[in-house]
Amino acid sequence: MHFEGVIPAALTPFDANDEVDVDALAATAGSLLDDGVTGVVATGTMGEAQSLSRSERRLVIETLVAAVDGRVPVTAGVSSETPSTSSAYAEDAAAAGAEALMLLPSLGYSGDAREIESFYRAVSESTELPIMAYNNPKASGTDMPPALVARLAAIDGVVAIKECSGDARRLAELLNITDGFEVLVGGDDWALEGFCAGATGWVSGVANIAPRECSDLLRLCHEGNLDDARAIYARILPLARLDMRPKLVQYFKAAMDLTGRRGGPCRPPRLELNESEQHEVEEAVAALGAGVAA
Repeated sequence: MHFEGVIPAALTPFDANDEVDVDALAATAGSLLDDGVTGVVATGTMGEAQSLSRSERRLVIETLVAAVDGRVPVTAGVSSETPSTSSAYAEDAAAAGAEALMLLPSLGYSGDAREIESFYRAVSESTELPIMAYNNPKASGTDMPPALVARLAAIDGVVAIKECSGDARRLAELLNITDGFEVLVGGDDWALEGFCAGATGWVSGVANIAPRECSDLLRLCHEGNLDDARAIYARILPLARLDMRPKLVQYFKAAMDLTGRRGGPCRPPRLELNESEQHEVEEAVAALGAGVAA
């Protein structure tokens, strides 16, 4: 299992009765595959995982597994407050057909390095699925610096890191201090920098709206065609910069609606965007230009 290429962090659509809209979820996944994505992440931050029940998490994973039909791997977010809860989510994910897991450090408790390492080790020992560690201080309340990530890389089963601290310099450092450990871009507005540093993949919000552009960006970076890569990146950046805002889910669901994909409402406590925020999304989508589905 390798976490290579452009991997959308799937949003979870809800219907008028606030139920998971499985038809919309499956349709979106199918359209993303047609545009060159190489995997999909379910039940992560972008997927409103903390707003989903355990059964809904499993439903989302099952729906995506069925929709991709073996063409790309599905990675399931299993973040929680305790190792036992994350291990239970991991068991459900495996039963639903996920091929890998994504895991933040313990939610709601900023543990020290020893406690964080113990957390990851406990979850890893409970499952046979490979784990992508996830460093997102805004989502978990805990920052995992490169030295700590290197310790996690020594745990059997922890094979990758989604780096989302906001410090693009960490990508090169992580690659330099680990051996055979996959480092993925975790924030949309440092993707070009990450690819050029050697990141193997990109867990992306923007890829839900502009998967072809994101795939082209990665290809151009690999080819060394930085002039064309920068041109695409300039179009992506207005939307990409919304990825690091507290309302990222609302922003990207609104962008999906604007481009003909089913975003729809969020669950409380998230509310709809106000007029100025909606206008900001509209301008960001317009900046993507031609080539985005309408």
